[in-house]
Amino acid sequence: MTDPVALAYLFGDDDLALDRAVGRIAETWSATGEKPDRWDLRGNRNLATSQIAELGLRIASPVLFGGGTLAVVSNAGSLTVKTEDRDTLIGLIAVLAPGNALVIVEQSATGAKAPGQTKLAEAITTAGGVLERHESPREGALAAWVEGEARDSGVTLEAGAAKELAKRIGGFVREGDADRRDQTRRASSELAKLALYRPSGHVTVDDVADLVAEAVPGSGWALADAVGERNGPRATELLDILAETSPELVIVAILHRRVRELIEVLDRSRSARNAAEIGRPMGIQSAFRVERLVEQARRWQPAELNAALDALLEVEATVKGAPGRGAGDAQRRLAFTLWIADHVGRTGQRAGQGPIRSAARGERAATSH
Repeated sequence: MTDPVALAYLFGDDDLALDRAVGRIAETWSATGEKPDRWDLRGNRNLATSQIAELGLRIASPVLFGGGTLAVVSNAGSLTVKTEDRDTLIGLIAVLAPGNALVIVEQSATGAKAPGQTKLAEAITTAGGVLERHESPREGALAAWVEGEARDSGVTLEAGAAKELAKRIGGFVREGDADRRDQTRRASSELAKLALYRPSGHVTVDDVADLVAEAVPGSGWALADAVGERNGPRATELLDILAETSPELVIVAILHRRVRELIEVLDRSRSARNAAEIGRPMGIQSAFRVERLVEQARRWQPAELNAALDALLEVEATVKGAPGRGAGDAQRRLAFTLWIADHVGRTGQRAGQGPIRSAARGERAATSH
């Protein structure tokens, strides 16, 4: 028999896994007789004090009859903005009454290795609670997850079908800012749909292609990188995806920032001894990102970048509906498409390799020692 879990801190970017983890915690109480009633609380910084007080009343009250309370708290960061609220929340751990349970659920960013509310997580583990990280699987790991989910659901997949499903829901997108929170939930939903389509047979790769719509996560970083690399077709493809979820002015800002970064990289590369000397004044600490910008900048001439930056002002004016410019959806989309065709898609000459090549070589040499 599994001992009931009374304290837990769950974090990660896999919403389905987080939900299922809460469900498993609830199941640990089933063998004890009365099962606690689940009570959900989403933190609100404007109501933090009153919400913490209500939470305390629910989990600190002794259980006299029936089941206790399983309190599931999300967005806990909003309850810890003020030091006194954070300390009060942490203090509730010590007064948790037997028969009650407290679970903190943090929907963290992809790649987060540690919980966002460090002090709260430490207090929970110090009190004997559980700390779990649930990261959304990607690429081959997501395909393997699909296969396991299919077996558990009684769905028979033909070889390659799991990988095709993972690809179509964006599992093979590598950009860091891709939103993966709902990928496993969507994969589970798509498997249920495929099971209805093939109730007694094998689900084939063609079945997946026919029934599962592609939904590659729109990525601002990916669009900026495609522009920096002067990959016009890829930039156009990503623009179409990103435009479905992001305001047009946000897209303008993404493009403007990358062009300005490339201009600055070209300028600083004239005197920089290594890539670190390029990135440090720009506030970029990641050596990998500096290297990537250096490689992208080598594909441009300064005059080309200046022209692209000036043309972005025209795109922005069109998006904002400035006088004399079309204000319809078609006109705004055309403005972006023409900007990519006129500036990104041109091959151009590769910028001089001297200073930037030396900077990149210097950075690699420094990191190799």
